[in-house]
Amino acid sequence: MTQLADGDRVRLSTGHEVTLPLVTEATIAGAVLPARYDVAESLLPDGLTPVQPTARRAAVVLLCVEYHRIGDDAMAPYDEFAVMIASTAKEWQPPLVPLLTRTAGSYIWSLPVTTEPARALGDEIWGYPKTVADITHRDDATRRETTVIEDGDRVATVGIDWPRAWERRERTESYAVRAGRLERTPIEFQGKLGVAPLSRRVDVDLGNHERADTLRSLDMGSRSVLRFSLEGEIAYGAGRAVER
Repeated sequence: MTQLADGDRVRLSTGHEVTLPLVTEATIAGAVLPARYDVAESLLPDGLTPVQPTARRAAVVLLCVEYHRIGDDAMAPYDEFAVMIASTAKEWQPPLVPLLTRTAGSYIWSLPVTTEPARALGDEIWGYPKTVADITHRDDATRRETTVIEDGDRVATVGIDWPRAWERRERTESYAVRAGRLERTPIEFQGKLGVAPLSRRVDVDLGNHERADTLRSLDMGSRSVLRFSLEGEIAYGAGRAVER
């Protein structure tokens, strides 16, 4: 496995070339939903622990993403639907502590995208479990509704109301397994960030795809822990091994 570093220029199997950190522009509607702790824990690789927003629940993050630009227009824009488990590489901590101390990230459990170059990008550089699917966003002034169909079956339809947004700069990180090794990827955002806690203005309608069955077993609550939006520049750095 080639160890990548910021500043590297990477040629994908599709022939596209990108430079790390990969700077993108995107519009995102997202939600953090409470979920069964035992099921969330079973979806994580060794070395990660679910973050608990409450004493008995884990947290699942859903992202409905529309990319407008990838690097220096390295490939055509694409859409994405991320299902992530909020997690930390540290040992168990009391509920909310990883969120308050910003030691939490998110493990990428599922990541359908709309093009093969987008799939190769995530898989070959970060080990993200990307698949190619049909993803449709329907936006209006108040809401984004996203439908994901894969292998002819509907995975989910997710509706998220836009919260009020302000200019912000934030950092977070994602986790994925690349070539058998758990890695963390630093992510930086700059642009308009909207946040609304404890909201019922999120709807999740699961379909008949096999991945929907797993999502159903998470028993995600009807009230989000957090509803948020991002519109601006998102930079993905090179992944680094998680020390165990």
